[in-house]
Parts: sequence; structure tokens; C-alpha cells
Amino acid sequence: MHQPDETADAPYTTRIPADISRPDRLLGPFTARQTGILTAAAFVLYGGWWATRRFMPPLAYVVLVIPVAGAVAALALGRREGIGLDRFLLSALAHARASKRQVHAPEGMPALPAVVPGRWATAAGPPPDAMRMPYDGITPEGVLDLNRDGRAALATCSTVNFELRSAAEQQALTAAFARWLNSLTGPTQLLVRCHRIDLAPLSDTLQHDAAALPHPALERAARAHAGFLTDLAASGNLLGRQIVLVAREEAAAPGIRGHSSEGRARQRVAEAARALAAAEITVTPLDAEQSAELVSAACNPDTPTPPDDDPEGTLA
Repeated sequence: MHQPDETADAPYTTRIPADISRPDRLLGPFTARQTGILTAAAFVLYGGWWATRRFMPPLAYVVLVIPVAGAVAALALGRREGIGLDRFLLSALAHARASKRQVHAPEGMPALPAVVPGRWATAAGPPPDAMRMPYDGITPEGVLDLNRDGRAALATCSTVNFELRSAAEQQALTAAFARWLNSLTGPTQLLVRCHRIDLAPLSDTLQHDAAALPHPALERAARAHAGFLTDLAASGNLLGRQIVLVAREEAAAPGIRGHSSEGRARQRVAEAARALAAAEITVTPLDAEQSAELVSAACNPDTPTPPDDDPEGTLA
């Protein structure tokens, strides 16, 4: 009698790095940044003891600096939201000091007209600041110019139905994705964004083109489907998911051509397309117009977008 293969559905494991951009350890478990902070704090505390040793007992000085040493250790070793606590506090301080009223004004904020009474200007408070976007523009090839932070190339990724695959197929897909992760040479982000979908253009197109169909039954089916889309849009907000791959390259060093990082970012997107093809994921680079539309939609997420023509797109 043939015995069933008990290993056919056995779970497979594939090693995927949890944090490919984790900094190297310089001294034991400490990174270079942590070592620098702790070393500087140790020198300051030792200098304080050296300056006060003549009139302060050592035990009293130790008791005095224990809270300071604990705060510095927490600042150097603590983490919040995936980043070091020191960087988190610096970002929080920059956010607290930044203006909370910002508008899109590349030419700068004009002064109030002279006809505005002074008491009205005082009641309105300080004028808003000009908003500064994190990028300086989009190149003709669709690469975001991040100024001092380098260049970033964008691409959309298709989805794969993972649960309906067998164990062997799931292992093959996971292994292909792991190989791509292990091959990364620079900062890479996978962004899953949800956006509202407007089905009105698609419904109007079906209603307009239904009369041109060669058979009355096809025309009735097209009009019925257009009505279904209209009812579906009226039932509530429809959300679509879009997966965006962002490959960023650091800014070119002085003396190196500025477009070298742009070409490298586009090359990394092409490498991702080849590597993820083994995982049945289609990576489509975005051109300048598509990148501009994506950035505009990210800045105004409440704006409905037309339905995606990609057959693998999903509705949530």
C-alpha cells in the first residue's frame, strides 16, 4: 500500500534578515553612535569628578551623577518607533519647533496688505510658513530628487495569492523574496497605501459603449454591470490597495556626477524586477507623470482615484 508522504505539507523555513540596515557593532553590543555618546558622557562625568574632588566626597558625587548617567544610558541605548531614542528626541524637538501652519507657497509668503487693520493682523496670529516638500522635483525619468538625501526611484508591485498555494509553492515564493532581500545594497521601502476608488468613470464608459456592442444580450449585460458598479459605489467608500517599491540612493559625493545616484536608483528597481519575477511579482517602474500623480495622491489622500486597470488589483 502506498504510504502518504507526511513531509509534503511540512512547514518550511527561509532565513530573511529582520533588519538589513542595522548598524554594525563597534564595541561589544554597542554601535559607533552609542559608543560615542557613552564615551563622551564618561569623559564629562570624570571631568566633573576631577574638578570637584577637592571639596566633594566620592560617594556623594556618585549619588549625584547616578540620575545623569541613567538618563544618558537610556538616551544612548533606548529605542522608540524603531529608531534610537536620541534621534527620536531630536526629531520630536524639531517637530515642536516647526510651524504647524504651512501652505504651498514656493515663492514665499507675501505680507498682508496695508489696508488690513493692525488689530485684525494681531488677532490672526503669526502668518503661516511656506511648506517645504521633502523632494526638490522629479527628473524626466521619474526619479525623485531628495536633495541632500539622494535620489529615489518608484515602482508599483503586483500581489500574489499566497494562501491558495501548496507548501512547496509557498516555500519557493518565500525563498525568492528572501533572495531579493539578501541582495539589497541600499535603503529600500515597500509602501502599502490605501486610496479611495471612484467607479463613476468606469460606469459611465460602460453605459456609453454598451450601444456599440454587436448583440443585444451583451448590451444588456454591460448596462447591468454599469448599474451594479453604480450601486457598489453608492454603498460606501471603496478602498484599493497599491504596493509601491521605493529604492533610494545616497547623494553623490563631491566631484562625482550628480546623475550617478539617479542611474543607480533606476538600476536597483530593474534588479528588483528581475529578482521578484521568481516570486511571481511584477514590478513596474513609474515614469515622471506617474510619479507626480503618486506624490500628489499621497499629499491629498482623500482624493478618489479611477479604478486600476491591473487585473491583479484588489478592493478592500
